[in-house]
Amino acid sequence: MVSLSDAHAVNRTIGQAQLGWRSRLREDIQTVYDKDPAARSHFEVLTCYPGLHANWLHRLAHRLWKHNRFLLSRLVSHFNRFITGIEIHPGAQIGRRFFIDHGSGVVIGETAEIGDDVLMYQGAVLGGTSSEHRKRHPTVGNGVVLGANSVLLGDIAIGDGAKVGSGSVVVESVPADATVIGVPGRITRINGRRLDSQPLDILDHGRLPDPVVETLKCLVDRVELLEAQVRDMTKTTPVNWDEEIPLTCNWLYVEEGEEK
Repeated sequence: MVSLSDAHAVNRTIGQAQLGWRSRLREDIQTVYDKDPAARSHFEVLTCYPGLHANWLHRLAHRLWKHNRFLLSRLVSHFNRFITGIEIHPGAQIGRRFFIDHGSGVVIGETAEIGDDVLMYQGAVLGGTSSEHRKRHPTVGNGVVLGANSVLLGDIAIGDGAKVGSGSVVVESVPADATVIGVPGRITRINGRRLDSQPLDILDHGRLPDPVVETLKCLVDRVELLEAQVRDMTKTTPVNWDEEIPLTCNWLYVEEGEEK
């Protein structure tokens, strides 16, 4: 027979669970408002955001996965993919205030781990590079922004506050607060210093610096500086670019005896 105190304890537990569920729901809706300026009403958020729906269905699938209901969890995940276009393996671990904007084409693998306050755009992939039963997908820290069609492969770590530019392919770990862009992904740091042209708005992932262009600019500046130093040392005039170069480019001429 259940005592009165036990019954009160069960009621308190159920009440806390209901309060936690409602609080998490409000937090998810507020996250949409915080990360998408196009959101205008609660009804719109609840009905028109596949990234939000995918997150909710993944929580159900992940709970089933943890209780060893593997087939049922995969069916929920498959249904999630069918209605949202977002594929999240039930085994993936996702933190709070996670948001997928637009969402179509997003893939998150089984052993992927995602922290809190992460923002992903359409086409982003957290993929694996091994067929072994081990950790083979990326670990994404808190506050990370993954641009559209970015691809993260293997058991790598993306530090807190990092930003991955659209279309980048990242195969190595990224330190915290770094910006990565390109194929393969390159950290936008030159000589140990951060570039000044990083966007201040986390949503402005389309305006990221190009490390190749910045490096070429530094090389041009360096060459001009060296030329100035050479002119000062030799007391010569600046280079005359119209002067004919006393060299022969053999590959531009036809060898004797060869038909033109």
